Amino acid sequence: MTAVAAPSVASLVQSVDWLAIAPPTIAAVVALAVLVADLFLGDRRKALLGWVSVAGLAAAALSLLPLLDGDRSTFCLDTLKGEQAACSYTADHFTLVIQFLVLAGALLTALLSVTGIKDVKNTTRELPEGEFWFLLLSSAAGAALLPASRDLATLVVALEVASLPAFALVGIKRDDRRSAEAALKFFLSSVTATAVTLLGVSFVYATTGTLHLTRIATALTHVDGQFQTLAQAGVALTLVGFAFKTAAAPFHFWVPDTYVGAPLPVAAYLSVIGKAVGFSGLILVTVVAFPSYADVWGPALAALAALTMTVGNVAALRQQATRAYSAVRLLAWSSVGQAGYLLVPIAAAAYSKDAGKAIGSTVAYALMYAAVNLGAFAVAALVARTKPLNRISDYRGLYASRPLAALVLGFFLLSLAGLPPGIIGLFAKVTVFSAAVDAGLGWLAVVMAVNVVIALYYYLRWTATLFRPAEEPAEEPAGEQQVQRVPAPLTAAIGLTAIIGVALSGAPQIVLRFASTGLF
Repeated sequence: MTAVAAPSVASLVQSVDWLAIAPPTIAAVVALAVLVADLFLGDRRKALLGWVSVAGLAAAALSLLPLLDGDRSTFCLDTLKGEQAACSYTADHFTLVIQFLVLAGALLTALLSVTGIKDVKNTTRELPEGEFWFLLLSSAAGAALLPASRDLATLVVALEVASLPAFALVGIKRDDRRSAEAALKFFLSSVTATAVTLLGVSFVYATTGTLHLTRIATALTHVDGQFQTLAQAGVALTLVGFAFKTAAAPFHFWVPDTYVGAPLPVAAYLSVIGKAVGFSGLILVTVVAFPSYADVWGPALAALAALTMTVGNVAALRQQATRAYSAVRLLAWSSVGQAGYLLVPIAAAAYSKDAGKAIGSTVAYALMYAAVNLGAFAVAALVARTKPLNRISDYRGLYASRPLAALVLGFFLLSLAGLPPGIIGLFAKVTVFSAAVDAGLGWLAVVMAVNVVIALYYYLRWTATLFRPAEEPAEEPAGEQQVQRVPAPLTAAIGLTAIIGVALSGAPQIVLRFASTGLF
């Protein structure tokens, strides 16, 4: 009995490639360290937690460098001769690009938050710093794990590790009714998405007998006729679950209220890292796991892309400049419209012979969008320090009071619109447009062109507001007439995003080459 049992016990012992899993592991370890340190630090030394978190995210991002020399995999199954290898964690080029986006975005969010959480006041107390940093780092760890996941179980777990702390971050202003309502909407929509995703995953597992993406792709090509309907339902439900996570219409209803209710750094985090999580998961399940069902998810994603960009841009167009939090609402609806653009190349991958090239367009667009959108939120955080209602009309005369901030915000908005001097935005939109045309989706390219024109109006209207003369201010004491000093971390976040945006506008082809080389 012992001789028989020994091999099966030995087969359960796996060697772990610690270098491959270093990025999410470092973020998770620093999160636990911050949580424990919070118990022993006095209120005056809580600020150290923020800088420890910034350092931890920087270390996690730097740990990507040793992985550039080639693909690495770990947590793999023992395979029989001739059987396809199956691993749960793979650090390939796609993984590294998305992990870089996630960790760099989380690092910029942390810089916004170092002083930003001090600026946010509850009615009775300040935000709990230790909890905030623990939640942010935990979410970043889950987001970094997701693009490396190569089985559905790990994919769903990573998705929830990224999402669950985000609920708490949105509702962290404990005495704020708006924050509580935003967190509840976000929670209910995400729980629904998770339930639908798990139902789809269970159907896929029932028809294929495996959770590994590559083996699912093989098994779905020869499903028994009596299970075809079940397999199609599983594919469709899994896609619907990820559509919730990407804020694709009609599953976008939680976005504007969530962004307004959350602290601005958290809204910035959700607009970039939240989208990166959803879209990387969507890419993995469509291109890697369900390529044989491209005739199902291709048209569905194309329709979702058209609907999402239209709903987002039309709603952003209707924002009133004098409404409270209209600047944040416009950025929220704009992010829904941008999600529509991001869906276009994924839909095109269903019709393209080179899926990697089409997916590269989505990844390149996501990198551009991350830099300029985080920059726009950073300037919004700067304005909110003196004008907490953050209306678009509050930005009138910004050039007169803060010329550099106005110029930088103008650049970010023009980049999102796809106009010079934001060449990176124009390049990204042309790349997405080309992916649709090359795949034969001419109608979707036309819908995208119309939406780009719609978006031009509200982006240019906001940009023009920056340079208009300010309205006559009310009389203020002499001490309050001076422009407040901008905290160094906030200045660093604005400066870094501006430098990245300008540099990439000078050489936009670098983004596409970096994003699309060796994908799948």
